[in-house]
Amino acid sequence: MSLTCLAAPAAAAFLIGAAVAALLSRVPVSVGLDQPNDRSLHTRPVPRTGGLAILAGLGAGLALADWMPSAAILGALALLAAISFLDDLRGLPVAVRLACHFAAAAALSMPGSGVATIVGLTLVIVWAINAYNFMDGSDGMAGGMAVSGFAAYGWIAAAAGDAGFAAASLSVAAAAAAFLLFNFHPARFFMGDVGSVPLGFLAAAFGLGGWERGLWSPWLPLLVFSPFLADATVTLVRRILSGERFWQAHHDHYYQRLVRMGWGHRRTALVAYALMLGAAAIAAALSGRGEAIQALAAAGWFALLAAAMGAVELRWRRRAFPPL
Repeated sequence: MSLTCLAAPAAAAFLIGAAVAALLSRVPVSVGLDQPNDRSLHTRPVPRTGGLAILAGLGAGLALADWMPSAAILGALALLAAISFLDDLRGLPVAVRLACHFAAAAALSMPGSGVATIVGLTLVIVWAINAYNFMDGSDGMAGGMAVSGFAAYGWIAAAAGDAGFAAASLSVAAAAAAFLLFNFHPARFFMGDVGSVPLGFLAAAFGLGGWERGLWSPWLPLLVFSPFLADATVTLVRRILSGERFWQAHHDHYYQRLVRMGWGHRRTALVAYALMLGAAAIAAALSGRGEAIQALAAAGWFALLAAAMGAVELRWRRRAFPPL
């Protein structure tokens, strides 16, 4: 496998992504500003156009990679990017956004699959899209997950000898790394839905693609992106069980609680990066191992995440309701 076929697409993705990000950071905008709300951790309006830099970098990387996503994936990605950008600029009804999410997810249905499989995959992909969007609420968080998650995809694909798929995955990671230069606290802009929604979709699309190509088991994408999926899923279930209006904006994710408890954006992001890298390392180490070893290691990792969220929950309750 030639190093050039991996490095050239990633380098192009990073350089183009960084150039577009630098340009966007210097352009004054009056629309597409992320106004502080009940979910926000920022106190001033911040542009949410950074996702355009990620998409530009990704396009440059894919142009040089030996593998190109299918027309269905590219069409779904374009639909999600367009509708999400409109939502960032003007705001769209939830029903319109969800309809597009389901349409994009349906495009990834495996040919010849039964109805149950198609429905199940569609729901999983829609949840991946929205979970990633939910977790984009603190400086450097979503960008860091993209760097770690897609770099893990690329590493594992390269180890399996699939240079084209590895180059495409590394292009996503490199484009996100370029954006992260401008998004780590204090963020100069956010990625917005135009960045987070396509990234959630690509995490699912590439995860499914790697499974179809025989590069990994279906559990591996869940493990690679487990820091995001665990927080988003447990938070949603917790709010539903508490009788809260779970569909409304909030700042009760575990990473948001850490910021609100005084950790700040930087410390929270760095701790999250450690978890992300841990998930990536475990996934890479387990790739190709026996099912028993995979199951044991994965169970241990998810138990660690559960313990971490339990510790945050306990500290949060003591902070909100100090003992008498």
